[in-house]
Amino acid sequence: LQLEESGGGLVQPGGSLTLSCTSSGFILDSKDIGWFRQAPGKEREGVGCVSRSDGKIYYAGSVKGRFTISRDSAKNTVYLQMSSLKPEDTAVYYCAADSSFPTVDVMCSAPLLIPSWGQGTQVTVSS
Repeated sequence: LQLEESGGGLVQPGGSLTLSCTSSGFILDSKDIGWFRQAPGKEREGVGCVSRSDGKIYYAGSVKGRFTISRDSAKNTVYLQMSSLKPEDTAVYYCAADSSFPTVDVMCSAPLLIPSWGQGTQVTVSS
């Protein structure tokens, strides 16, 4: 499953950024989609995951209320809108697509079980 992340960059604390996840090989609406991040020296962690079936979205506690996931079916794109960014949000952000997890909560908690990843996009929050 080939995915491409984009939209990363340098932003000041308190700022906003929107990341995009696209694919030219399959329809994103057919899969559960997750956003994950990995900071230097830390394990990859789930940020938020959206269900393909009922639209349920799981958010990690550290980003709840600040990050929003949305789908644009016409553009075959899933977005991660990030606001009130903090220095601890600095990481490489990845999206993943899968249909094997029972719920998106499980998907977001099990990045090690996801077999395929894109290149990621760097987000740096710094003044």
